[in-house]
Amino acid sequence: MFKIMLIEDDATLFHEVKDRLETWSYEIHGVSDFSKVFQEYTLLSPDLVIIDIQLPKFDGFHWCRMIRTHSKVPIIFLSSRDHPTDMVMSMQLGADDYIQKPFHFDVLIAKIQAILRRVYNYNTEETVLKTWSGATIDYEKNIVTNKLGSIELTKNEMFILKELIAHKNKIVSREALMKSLWEDERFVSDNTLTVNVNRLRKKLEELQIGRFIETKVGQGYIAIEEEASNG
Repeated sequence: MFKIMLIEDDATLFHEVKDRLETWSYEIHGVSDFSKVFQEYTLLSPDLVIIDIQLPKFDGFHWCRMIRTHSKVPIIFLSSRDHPTDMVMSMQLGADDYIQKPFHFDVLIAKIQAILRRVYNYNTEETVLKTWSGATIDYEKNIVTNKLGSIELTKNEMFILKELIAHKNKIVSREALMKSLWEDERFVSDNTLTVNVNRLRKKLEELQIGRFIETKVGQGYIAIEEEASNG
């Protein structure tokens, strides 16, 4: 689980962002003393920092400079200010991105995921986390999570979902799925495959994403990517 330090003095916005990011399985930490941001950062050692520019005591630029003298941790600036110089300054200080308030949460999560992929290379073939149609798929724990909650899949259900997502927006034949399951020593019959796919779709519907697994009669199944489904 990635640790994110959210340095935001607007309590309402802090809790809104914290609650939303936690549904994506991120561990969110705030600041207890805005005069000791760097000390708290050092103790926490987060994987990513999200920081406002206008803060009590010292502004976000000050803390970015402090952090950059000791770490290359990814930093995203949030700001209600629209001066081009603020964006230029943030980039010059070594920030990885700049988001202007008010912002759409989908934009924030997309930028966070892109940065974490690049910096920590978690989206490799061996990754245990995957995002699909507004949901986070944890292949290791067999859990699918989005803003509506979480569901737990059986190993067969997760294997099927993983295969479909690996070929998203393309039809995967029943024969190919059964061959993959057989090679993985998950011995299933044609009828068992149908039961597992139907059960998978029913569980995903609890998160309102079951419709993104489509049956193509006489051909197989397809996982549709719907990036805006979390909005």
